[in-house]
Amino acid sequence: MTISTNAAALVNTTLATRAIHAGQEPDPTTGAVVTPIYMTSTFKQDGVGGLRNGYDYSRSVNPTRNSFDAQLAAVEGAKYALSFSSGLAAIDVLLRATLKPDDNILLGNDVYGGTYRLLAKVFVPWGIGLDVVDITDTAAVAAALEAKQYRYIWVETPSNPLLNITDIAATADVAHRHGTKVVVDNTFASPVLQHPLDDGADAVVYSTTKYIGGHSDVVGGAIVLNDEETRDAVAFLQNAAGAVPSPFDSWLDIRGLKTLAVRVQRHSENALKIAQWLETVFCQVVIGQCGVSFPSEKAVGFSPVRNWPVIARVLLFHCIRA
Repeated sequence: MTISTNAAALVNTTLATRAIHAGQEPDPTTGAVVTPIYMTSTFKQDGVGGLRNGYDYSRSVNPTRNSFDAQLAAVEGAKYALSFSSGLAAIDVLLRATLKPDDNILLGNDVYGGTYRLLAKVFVPWGIGLDVVDITDTAAVAAALEAKQYRYIWVETPSNPLLNITDIAATADVAHRHGTKVVVDNTFASPVLQHPLDDGADAVVYSTTKYIGGHSDVVGGAIVLNDEETRDAVAFLQNAAGAVPSPFDSWLDIRGLKTLAVRVQRHSENALKIAQWLETVFCQVVIGQCGVSFPSEKAVGFSPVRNWPVIARVLLFHCIRA
């Protein structure tokens, strides 16, 4: 049986199947089923302006990068994905492509240090307003939106490093009522455990270095979204500024995304076992108390089927911290 590599044909398949097949067209010459690493800077043109399938220069477009973009979009269930040389490059291009001086960002009070540095030390001097709030408190987010107009709410869930959990759907609902867009950094959950676009987010960013890359040999980033206008603005600036991954980096990300589902399953099983051990043995014997219980998925704003492994990791961290 031949399995289509077309994302539309794969829409009803499992995430793991989409990760293996989406965007992975067999080589037309040899039939090779693994996407080649197209280590070329330029492409032959069939006459003046006669591009072959739109390829002219690898900063603008490269077949290996296109393959990963299609693969990631299919796994996320999104229309578009754009990959970058790092997660911070993705964040930088998204914001510079869509913000102007005097726009405001509402930031969670626990975020990756590189994100805060970029916003506070680069975007604030450029004229972007930045306010910090407990992003897990929807009432606090609503109060901030009542007081000021924000272009974006920036959410990390689970956050880095404290693994705080934010209800994406509730945050998106209150944000959209105030004309504010929501960006979710989904690096820690990965597309295996959480699809923020399904919960109302407007864009998703990744450091593909972490779970997606997974094998500790690549640095990369990505933006996933459904809005064509934003996608075009981001793609234009990415090409203009050159924040692109190399073909080899894209190939490594393709490999990492193919193995993501099985890796996250094992991560989660191991974390759950350790969290249960800590709750029943370590916390009681060594600390004398635990104070950590296993809440329902609903209590932390997660889909009960897809996201229970994140809870195990959150509980593991908080039990150790107790």
